[in-house]
Amino acid sequence: MMDWIYEPWPWYIAGPLIALTMFILLFMGKQFGMSSNLRTMCSIAGAGKVTPFFNIDWKKERWNLMLVLGAALGGFLASHFMSNNSVEINPKVAAQLSHDYDINSAGSAYLPPELFAMENLSDPFVLVILILGGFLVGFGSRYAGGCTSGHAISGLSNLQMPSLIAVTGFFVGGLFMVHFIFPLIFPLISS
Repeated sequence: MMDWIYEPWPWYIAGPLIALTMFILLFMGKQFGMSSNLRTMCSIAGAGKVTPFFNIDWKKERWNLMLVLGAALGGFLASHFMSNNSVEINPKVAAQLSHDYDINSAGSAYLPPELFAMENLSDPFVLVILILGGFLVGFGSRYAGGCTSGHAISGLSNLQMPSLIAVTGFFVGGLFMVHFIFPLIFPLISS
């Protein structure tokens, strides 16, 4: 009866809702982004006493913290109550993942347990990769002046050239990672 609730929203519904959200934010003089919240949280914790970068009026940025809370809560609700916890992917991609990487859960789980199982966290190499990856993502988003969501949604909708350059860099870096670096490190992680 309510099978529609377990299906992803089509582009013609989700796209206009994103556009409406961006219009409201622009009307209010705000910009969408997630990485700036780390700066806000560090400022709340008192990091402004250590370095001037965090010396901001965090009370003006409380709205963005509510956005993060809403995104986390919405993701939880959607994944636990409005989802069948699987993503349809191209059968050729599933076959390639199975053949090349022995990932057989493609299409049946959001996060393949071959990569994201809790027991993988006991491997020091995996922890080093996660910490290094987290550092690179944090450094990259700070160096680029924002994260992928901020640049791709907010910056591009404002026709900002730095956002176009950043988004291009994000995609090139992602493609490089998937096609060249991941095949080198995956055998080390999965062994």
